[in-house]
Amino acid sequence: MIVSGKALKAGVMGWPVGHSRSPALHGHWLEQHRIDGAYVPMAVRPEDLAQALRALPVLGFAGCNLTIPHKEAALAIVDRIDPVAQRIGAINTVVVATDGTLEGRNTDGYGFIASLRAAVPGWAAHGPVTVIGAGGAARSVVVALIDAGVGEIRLINRSPARATSLAAEFGAAVVPLPWESRHDALAGAALLVNTTSQGMVGEAALDLALDRLPRDAVVSDIVYVPLETPLLAAARARGNRTVDGLGMLLHQARPGFAAWFGVEPEVTPALREAVLAMIPG
Repeated sequence: MIVSGKALKAGVMGWPVGHSRSPALHGHWLEQHRIDGAYVPMAVRPEDLAQALRALPVLGFAGCNLTIPHKEAALAIVDRIDPVAQRIGAINTVVVATDGTLEGRNTDGYGFIASLRAAVPGWAAHGPVTVIGAGGAARSVVVALIDAGVGEIRLINRSPARATSLAAEFGAAVVPLPWESRHDALAGAALLVNTTSQGMVGEAALDLALDRLPRDAVVSDIVYVPLETPLLAAARARGNRTVDGLGMLLHQARPGFAAWFGVEPEVTPALREAVLAMIPG
């Protein structure tokens, strides 16, 4: 990449932040497009988040990404929140406007749908979707699915209260079901999405039998360490099309890069390889 005194600057704030793949991701695009710019990791303690965000325009930053634990706290700090981030209840992208004000956005749902459509060309909302989990990631996925036209989202979570609360917030399209019904909730589903950490390295595999899932259904897992989770391996073995979590990570970064650096980047095999090189195993 090219870096000068006039370089465009962006980065990622988190605590900790060393695990983030965003610097490699954005660094690849900066190099590819020969942009005079830099994207840097910024370790910011929770109690320092407001000061750090307010310093972005002073330091000449075009914006930043936010990762754990800052996504919800930033809602009370930025000057404007886009409607999608407002509905999701979290911000993952901050853009500094020309007047120095801060706009909070959320591109996670965009990344999920873009990844799904890239892996399954022509994908459209043509049937029920079963979503496992009711945390922050599930909120992004559910909002994106509703906006994509999905009419029935079967939401299943170990804690039924969280699923019921989310369903009450997002309306009739979201149907909360008890954990004990998770196997039966796959019947007739066109898409299954795991938004939990189950199946991640160090976590137990998701306890879900796929027997009732139609073989033409798509199975997506937002986990990308490992790239093929036990859920995706089981789905692939029975003939279902699968979508790994890396695509969501890569696609969610595109709108932020375009806002900060003025170029619409693409997700390519070379980008996947560059980010995969940072993922253990």
